[in-house]
Amino acid sequence: MSRSIQALAYARPSALTTEGGAGLLGLETSGGLTPAGREAHPQFFAGFLSAPQAAARGLLAVADVAAARYHQRTLRASLDPVVTAGGDRLRFESFSGCCGVYARLDVLPEGLDGADTGHGTTNVDVNDPLREALSRLGGDDPLHLRVGPDELAVTTLDGPLVEKKVPLPDRWLRGFAEAQVITAAFDLRAELPAAEAVRFLRSLPRTATATGGGRAALWVVPAGRTLRPTTRPVPGAVCLPGPERLAALQRVLRHATALRVYGPAGHDGATTAAAWEVAMPGMRLTLTLSPEPGRGFSGEGAVLEALATDEAAADADLVSVLLSWEPRIDIADLAEQSGLTPQRVRAALTRLGTAGRVGYDAADAAYFHRELPYDAHRVEARNPRLTAARALLADGAVHLNTPTAAAGPGTATVRSGERHYQVREAAGGVLSCTCQWWADYRGRRGPCKHALAVRMARRDRTTTPSHTTPSHTTTTATTTATTAAAAGDMR
Repeated sequence: MSRSIQALAYARPSALTTEGGAGLLGLETSGGLTPAGREAHPQFFAGFLSAPQAAARGLLAVADVAAARYHQRTLRASLDPVVTAGGDRLRFESFSGCCGVYARLDVLPEGLDGADTGHGTTNVDVNDPLREALSRLGGDDPLHLRVGPDELAVTTLDGPLVEKKVPLPDRWLRGFAEAQVITAAFDLRAELPAAEAVRFLRSLPRTATATGGGRAALWVVPAGRTLRPTTRPVPGAVCLPGPERLAALQRVLRHATALRVYGPAGHDGATTAAAWEVAMPGMRLTLTLSPEPGRGFSGEGAVLEALATDEAAADADLVSVLLSWEPRIDIADLAEQSGLTPQRVRAALTRLGTAGRVGYDAADAAYFHRELPYDAHRVEARNPRLTAARALLADGAVHLNTPTAAAGPGTATVRSGERHYQVREAAGGVLSCTCQWWADYRGRRGPCKHALAVRMARRDRTTTPSHTTPSHTTTTATTTATTAAAAGDMR
């Protein structure tokens, strides 16, 4: 597994203290991006929380996920959450170490009492002493939140006092992009009032052994004001793969006002991802689960179609300059400003998501702007199927067949190693393949490298004058990815 090292430097440890009967929660920041550029220790918020206990427990839940592995639990995982200030709200995000659970706490405008919120994205220090202090927080005493150093710390800062170096798997980075694309296709599927939400969530198993070691898929069906579990994907059912992965929601149940479930509008019987949101006064906590406990978001392949087009890359450059940390990105407004169609804007946002620059909020049914501190130029290196597809093009391995009544309008042959694969276009433009990847997943984890190569070859043929490119061949893609020519067919 490819890993990079993320160096986090904080002015001092985050801490929860008491002064004059009020709690003071100081969250320290590290190396963030703001409208003014990169800052070592940006400050995004200083003010009171309208629901302090709920916010404290919600932050703990996000930290729980960052420190957890729900698959291969013996391996250690720990990464400080990311916070994004959107001008009117704060979003705290994390991924589990196994990349199968995405957590986000949205502290909404009504949850932030009487203070301005800045703009930008950074990591925040959530250390063990802070976690213990937040766990003990009780009563209705006011809680003052500071995200970023106070004025005294800024003026006296000589250098970082707290440093962390965290191994960051590339698949964890890809997970942010995949989760954004997958949740953009979600609809609200069920909503439970507070009492039923608490009853249902407390009835779920806490460990994988309670559901056959996490191997058996669980589904839930809306039934009146509650959800009824089922082992079959009946019409209207929502997938709940690995219900023990919702354990972090237990932190906030006493503050719940509702439970909302988001998922894809339809399914073919296969397990799917789903988002589970607990609403609280002035905020909401959402856990998005991958389709299987042992299947991280990083391998879902939902971003590959957008990455495979040069058009999306150019559009992303244009759209990126129009973003300004909006808490809700308006697709129609971006289309008007950029002169692009809404479809091209969505594809551009997908590509920006691969660099961590946008996320998606199912509750708002809208994208939001953030700037994760990752190298945007490593996008293709984090997607081996895309790299392998470009290598197939560079090797001249794609043969676009002349349309005939027997072969159909959209067939192609792809040579990969010693084998040849047939790629066909089905209704709706979906490409199927005779390779093992397609046989195993039937498109549920994105296109195989052969289908991607055919998609790119067709694009090249339509954008290249016919007198320079024979109808039965493809142009050679411009790429530096030739080292991936020997990539396995199972990628």
